[in-house]
Amino acid sequence: MTPVKLYPPKPEKVYFFGTCLVDLFYPEAGLDGIRLLEREGIEVLFPEDQTCCGQPAYTSGYKHEARAVAAAQLDLFPEPWPIVVPSGSCGGMMRTHYPQLFAGTGQEAQASEVAGRVFELTEFLVHVCHLKLNDRGAPEKVAMHTSCSARREMGLAETGPALLAQLGEVELVEQARPAECCGFGGTFAVRHPEVSAAMVEDKTLAIEAAGAERFVTSDCGCLMNIGGRFEHQKKAVTGEHIASYLWRRTS
Repeated sequence: MTPVKLYPPKPEKVYFFGTCLVDLFYPEAGLDGIRLLEREGIEVLFPEDQTCCGQPAYTSGYKHEARAVAAAQLDLFPEPWPIVVPSGSCGGMMRTHYPQLFAGTGQEAQASEVAGRVFELTEFLVHVCHLKLNDRGAPEKVAMHTSCSARREMGLAETGPALLAQLGEVELVEQARPAECCGFGGTFAVRHPEVSAAMVEDKTLAIEAAGAERFVTSDCGCLMNIGGRFEHQKKAVTGEHIASYLWRRTS
């Protein structure tokens, strides 16, 4: 069983771990996540030497290589501040798998200590910042897609919807089978493209059938996969990382 997460009071500072996909494809999502935190009076520290959390290698079975990549991240967070990650996938890797990955090594204690300070962004905004939102956007129907890692590894199926529910002009529509994977799965989509394509096709059909004008997700891998499929289908439904969506509608 996953132990109950005890949440600290709102801190003065946090570290922000940006993730590869934010860095390479969706930098605005990272910046908007930082803006949301700074608006809450928190100083955000961004270690410039951060790279990858190691998940692609880990989920592909290359544990030695994953450990080498992950080890380079452990020294980036020397002070006892929370580590906020705008991704349930990377957050799940760091919080759930780092202790296992470094078990029996000289960095086991350090990895466990770092893992204990990792929070996914929506989790941190809801349970630590107790964020209150004032919607300034136009009426819109939105579907929320929570990634498999956020939902199953981190137990965060409710934090994204809880934030969207505060937006008075947003109607949060329920897609069929909301817990179903979008088919991305990191390297899974590369190794099994036909299966991945069939899964994301089901996901886009469910979102469209719910009447959503936009889908929102807290993981850029899912955003890329679902958004790319809608674009390929030449559909009007667009996607956005939840950090950017919240910042845009409340600024």
